[in-house]
Amino acid sequence: MFNIAIIPLITLCFSVIFLLILLFYYFYFFTQLKVSAEPKSESRPISVIVAARNEKKNLEQYLELLLNQEYPEYEVVVINDGSHDGTKAFLKELDEKYTKLKIVTLELDERFQKGKKFALTMGIKASKYEHLLFTDADCWPASKNWISKMSLSFQDKDIVLGVSPLEVQKNILGSLIKYETFHTALQYITYANRGFAYMGVGRNLAYTKTLFFKNKGFASHQHILSGDDDLFVQENTTPHNLSICLHQESFMYSKSPINFGSWLTQKKRHFSTNKAYKSKFIRLLGLYSFAQVGLYASIVTCFIIAPSIWFIPLGILLLKWIIQWAVMLNPTKALKAESIGWVLPYYDILYTFFLFFFAFIKPFTRKPKWS
Repeated sequence: MFNIAIIPLITLCFSVIFLLILLFYYFYFFTQLKVSAEPKSESRPISVIVAARNEKKNLEQYLELLLNQEYPEYEVVVINDGSHDGTKAFLKELDEKYTKLKIVTLELDERFQKGKKFALTMGIKASKYEHLLFTDADCWPASKNWISKMSLSFQDKDIVLGVSPLEVQKNILGSLIKYETFHTALQYITYANRGFAYMGVGRNLAYTKTLFFKNKGFASHQHILSGDDDLFVQENTTPHNLSICLHQESFMYSKSPINFGSWLTQKKRHFSTNKAYKSKFIRLLGLYSFAQVGLYASIVTCFIIAPSIWFIPLGILLLKWIIQWAVMLNPTKALKAESIGWVLPYYDILYTFFLFFFAFIKPFTRKPKWS
């Protein structure tokens, strides 16, 4: 007959198992965020690609920051993808001022939703240089050396992953977005350093035109409106053709969603792409998230059903936080997220709620739209 008294013991065993899984990720992956010595200066022509639909306000605010980079030879290719907010007139006016600006105009076809990948493909075809650097219309570079630092990371590589932090509001939602953005960057960078490159961020990503056309661009996932960054990186990365740029002058910033609804819409769009990930990446990311949620769930369960031994699950949780803090302290500095390091338990709990919540809504995500 089953002895109900062993339930707390079983729960504690699960807590330990989940903790061991997380420690594996911490030590095997998260310790691999290494800032390499800056390579020797090597200037190569660069084409900056920006796809924009109805982004006049953002282009007015940020485009000239791209056009005034301190770099000897580059162009900025802006694809005006069927905008009807005055973008066309603004770009025409700016074109008279900057010789580096190249405009690609696409007319909106209501019968066919071609999406951002089509716009990017047209921009790539129109670009005149071999090395391509991508960002979005609502982004601004950390410095005038953004192109320079990203360019240096090419060397003999075909793909460069950059970092793109978010400017967040000072509230609970802002804290969650800040940590989730930092954590995602820590994951895709360190996983890539271990040979598991599963994504890049389209706000700060570079690759060669030869690589793009050699592998037929976005053809294999053209039917998915999103994924021009992560799915492309998954399909085209090899153990030897990837580089990562962690120089803080190369960071590309953008503003985070200002309310829960807009953030929820953004995350649903991201999750719709996750379904197309390679199975090995789904398992790798899924196991980590499962262990994170499972650890907290088992600890809370133990607190409820066996309050007399509260110090044991609390000790397990404290051990997790101490090790996690030791591993993540340097990455928070490297990724300019130092404030996270001082109140890590707070962010860790928020992140667990995030994983738990989106585990329920993920099956109901719809296909995203390029708007």
